[in-house]
Formats: sequence, structure tokens, C-alpha cells
Amino acid sequence: MIRRTAQQIADWYLAWADALDAELDNLKLQKLLYYTQGHALREFGEPIFVDELQAWAHGPVVPSVYRRFKHAGSSSIEVDSTLPSTFSWDDYRDVESFLQRVWNSYAKYASWTLREMTHREPPWLEHFSENERDAVIPVEALRAHFTHDRAKQ
Repeated sequence: MIRRTAQQIADWYLAWADALDAELDNLKLQKLLYYTQGHALREFGEPIFVDELQAWAHGPVVPSVYRRFKHAGSSSIEVDSTLPSTFSWDDYRDVESFLQRVWNSYAKYASWTLREMTHREPPWLEHFSENERDAVIPVEALRAHFTHDRAKQ
């Protein structure tokens, strides 16, 4: 598996949402990135993207992706103005079915529902602090949670 940036994974989700004529706001995108990273650790044994996740008040966030789409607020992100001209579906063939599975598992939920889901999971619960900004959710915390989650299934 080629390890990418969270921005690249976000681009795939935006293009996929656009192809399905589905709405995708920044909050939902952040939660999709969190679940993507967790499931990648479970399925591939390694992160799918290099960026760190942080525990923010509204759940796990990749700061660079959040800042990129902050202008959209709680509205759906406009793909035409944000997707790089260099985007190509071919660049994602190695992870396409994996990303589709994550999308099918989580994109059906409302953004706020996904927020609430992450608030009940150890990676966020154990690393969020109202008194600390930029608290990192360690990859090992994600790995432990998502690997343990598999054992329960």
C-alpha cells in the first residue's frame, strides 16, 4: 500500500461524494479520515496516511485538512473549487475498494452522529483534554482500539 497524505485521502472522499451526488462537510470528512486510519491499521497493519490525528472538542481531526476546508463551515464542501487538477482515480487503485468500504460503513451517518460515535471511543476519550490544545491521538491508540474492535466481531 502506498502511504499518502490525509489531504490525498480527503480528495478521494470528496471526488467520491461528488460522483455519488452526496454531501460531505468538514466534520464528516474529519470523522471519515479517523475511521479510515483506524481501519487501515487493522486491515493493513500500517497507517494509510502520514498525518497525525488530534483530539479536538468535536472529535478527531487532521488539522491541515480541517484548515483547508474551514471556509465551508458546516456546509457541504464544493468539490469543483477544492479538488486539485492533478486528481486521478488511477492513483488510488491500490486502496479504492478499502476506501469504498469505509465510505459505505460511515458516510451513511450524519456528521453529528459520527462526532458522537468518536466521542464514545477510547482514542478520543483518552487523549482529549479541554485544557490542552493539539493533543495527538497516537497511532498505537488507534491500532489498539481498532484491533480490539475486530476481536469483538
